Amino acid sequence: MSPLLRRTKKNPAERVVTLVSKPGCHLCDDARAVVAAVCAETGASWDEKDITVDEELRRAYWEQIPVVLVDGEQHTFWRVDADRLRKELGA
Repeated sequence: MSPLLRRTKKNPAERVVTLVSKPGCHLCDDARAVVAAVCAETGASWDEKDITVDEELRRAYWEQIPVVLVDGEQHTFWRVDADRLRKELGA
């Protein structure tokens, strides 16, 4: 197989998950619980960004929150599926 077509599987511990959320959002609370659990299980690190204090995030994601980014790329929005996130992280 060509090296260009071969995908390198990343170590979950090297991945970074970012939850874009806002205060008082029940979907964000649900997403936070899933992200925290999956990251604890896989060893991935995660952080959370408040959309109400970041104009660039607000413009990009306001109608989609909560939004989950993996290594800076949008993974999902609204509802977070734990199995899908595990798979994305390579676990």
